[in-house]
Amino acid sequence: MNVWKISLENIKSKSLYTFLSVFTLALSIALLLGIQQLKSSFKYQTENNLGGIDLVLGAKGSPLQLVLASILHMDDPTGNIKYSEAKKVAKNRMIKTAVPISYGDNFKGYRIVGTTNEFLSLYDAKVSYGKGVEKSLDAVIGATVAEKLGLSVGDTFLSSHGLVENDIDVHDDKFTVVGILEPTYKVIDRLIVTKLESIWDVHAHHDHEEESHSEHKNDEKHDDHAEEHHADEHHDHEDHDHDKNDSHGNHEEHADEHHNHDKHKNHKEHADEHHDHDKHEGHENHEEHHDHEEHNENREITSLLISFKTPRALLTLPRRINDQTNMQAALPKFELDKLYSYTGIGFKTITWIAYLILLISGMIIFISLYKMVKERSFDLALLRTFGASNFQLIKLVSYEGLMIVLSAFALGFGLIKILLHFLFQYMQTDYLKGVLQPLSFNEIVPTAVLVLIIIFVSIAVAIYPILKMKVSTILSNEK
Repeated sequence: MNVWKISLENIKSKSLYTFLSVFTLALSIALLLGIQQLKSSFKYQTENNLGGIDLVLGAKGSPLQLVLASILHMDDPTGNIKYSEAKKVAKNRMIKTAVPISYGDNFKGYRIVGTTNEFLSLYDAKVSYGKGVEKSLDAVIGATVAEKLGLSVGDTFLSSHGLVENDIDVHDDKFTVVGILEPTYKVIDRLIVTKLESIWDVHAHHDHEEESHSEHKNDEKHDDHAEEHHADEHHDHEDHDHDKNDSHGNHEEHADEHHNHDKHKNHKEHADEHHDHDKHEGHENHEEHHDHEEHNENREITSLLISFKTPRALLTLPRRINDQTNMQAALPKFELDKLYSYTGIGFKTITWIAYLILLISGMIIFISLYKMVKERSFDLALLRTFGASNFQLIKLVSYEGLMIVLSAFALGFGLIKILLHFLFQYMQTDYLKGVLQPLSFNEIVPTAVLVLIIIFVSIAVAIYPILKMKVSTILSNEK
């Protein structure tokens, strides 16, 4: 007796029940596997993008915003901090590496990050074409930037002020693409990396242009005011000349008395002026040197990405920075875990919905199998009279349930792959590029075991009438 063939014919004979059983079971499997894949993928991406960064140093504000802006580059920064103050913190003996980053411009929506050569090593990024950044206004672009914008080595571009693409506030300084990074499936794939000096130079020129434009407007207003003032002075000068002619005779009598005194006074004043001129030149040179040092001290960065030598630094350094400086220290792993716990509420809700659907599908399969056993009790009794054992009849029902499970599992697995693929394609965002990670065997096994347990329970309950079946009674009562 071919049990598989008989089970397959039973499934075909009740196509509606089979369809409902397969569909509901496949839907629950798809939800469970999909939630598991999204949870593991997002957690992997957030931890993968940390790049060994233990602490982020930035301006006061929201710690989560600072982490999202400085590590995942998904938010606006909390502000700028002085580079000189950040370097003082970086000299702490518990700090292994401290990588400064500065940004505030973009090209076609992709952020331009000014930093040092250590930034690439945080993400294990390597240059696939061209070379690394060597001087100001050199740029190395991520794989996603090169793919989306069609840039290649040697191309030039102009940056726009701000983190949103715009054609209004465009800088005049041209960046040159000197290298393209290999794909890493990390945040650096969608960044444009350059030197810190590039950001400072671009913004220095931008600020100078704004000051010149403002001064030009002020000069125009000043010229108009000067013309009006000159006209009033000319009128007052005519009145003054008339009074001057009346008193001219009185002044001539005193001219000779003061002539010798004026000679001596002029000679002394000339010597004093020469001495003051030398002092003034020396003072100007000192002020110019002081201004240059002050300019270097006042340079700003967005944040400092810090890695520790020892885990003990996590307990002392962040609190010390927050209490003793005007800067903020944020722990990225702690902040991202909080974010993950917030989003986990939605994941848990969908997971419980999937469990409910799985329970309903198990009930549908049980009803289908139990209905088959009760409605076909006469056929099963005939099989017993032809030599079939109870075990063979149980296998008949079990095979039918297993075929439903295998079909539902294959359909659910394929369904979630297709849906997630089209969902991410529809969203068209570079933040999610490379987010989806394939499910590992260990992640699939718990869902598969749970489904099999529910199916085995449904089969066990459905075959109970077979164990209690009385063949003679069934055959005698059949009309």
